[in-house]
Amino acid sequence: SLSNEALQNAKAKADDAAISVFAKNLKQLLLGSPLGEKQVLAIDPGFRTGCKVVCLDEQGNLKHNETIYPHPPQNDSSGAIKKISSLSEAYKIEAIAIGNGTASRETESLIKRIRFKNDIQVFVVSEAGASIYSASKIARDEFPNYDVTVRGAVSIGRRLQDPLAELVKIEPKSIGVGQYQHDVDQTKLKNELDRVVESCVNTVGVNLNTASKSLLSYVSGIGGKLAENIVDYRTKKGAFKSRHDILSVPRLGNKAFEQGAAFLRIKDAENPLDDSAVHPESYSIVEKMAKDLGKTVKDLIGNSTLIKQVDLKTYCTETVGLPTLEDIAKELEKPGL
Repeated sequence: SLSNEALQNAKAKADDAAISVFAKNLKQLLLGSPLGEKQVLAIDPGFRTGCKVVCLDEQGNLKHNETIYPHPPQNDSSGAIKKISSLSEAYKIEAIAIGNGTASRETESLIKRIRFKNDIQVFVVSEAGASIYSASKIARDEFPNYDVTVRGAVSIGRRLQDPLAELVKIEPKSIGVGQYQHDVDQTKLKNELDRVVESCVNTVGVNLNTASKSLLSYVSGIGGKLAENIVDYRTKKGAFKSRHDILSVPRLGNKAFEQGAAFLRIKDAENPLDDSAVHPESYSIVEKMAKDLGKTVKDLIGNSTLIKQVDLKTYCTETVGLPTLEDIAKELEKPGL
């Protein structure tokens, strides 16, 4: 009937509007600024069951875990303060992440009472989806000998270090991107949120030598199976030295390389362009630009004065147009952004 059709149309319109809001919220969460490679102490707060404390190194590896009981019913705040002070010194902690769930405010005020020897920043971090991650297969594979509370605390600490790398391990709709998200068309929602995650991952790029399987699987042209192969290869053979090394990964052919290479970054690579969004097929152009200026590629990167001296039009060919060259110049000015 007409009224049914009108209702369906209104529902579809409302779904589209809501999904676009959820997508925007997810994008903001994923692109939250990372703290970077710092040693972090993370706390998953609680009352009766205590606060789970973990210490992570700069790469997010778990170095220590234990439970403190500063809140009711145990009220051992002095013991908790001593413990956090000694852990902060022992693991050279630079930042503290506190989950925003139960007992978060009480835990934050406890931390604020501690006089640390070094200047330690304190952050309250969203726990949305952390419990889902801690019970997931990904978390069980990574921490088979630890319970869900330890995994949850690790996730909170890693979210502070690098939100994108941690949040991609959770199904997008479990991150908590808005109210009534379960009332909209679930297939549409999933497709749109997956698209947002993929777009964010490819905008930022991933560190080829530290990225998890979950993060790599969102890279253009890679997907789940190849991501697994990359991680296996890296574990057996050690760090990748150049982007071209990934062509040795089983089943990773020229097509996947062509689509994904520009989004895979290698820190401190021999070729500085391996840590930029410039695609390997354009390296020769950049090398020619540098040579014509009597400089090295390394001199060009991040040097806007030099880059402005390059007459881009002279490097146009049948396959490389001015828009591509402008993108390359922009990336050279601000590599990795």
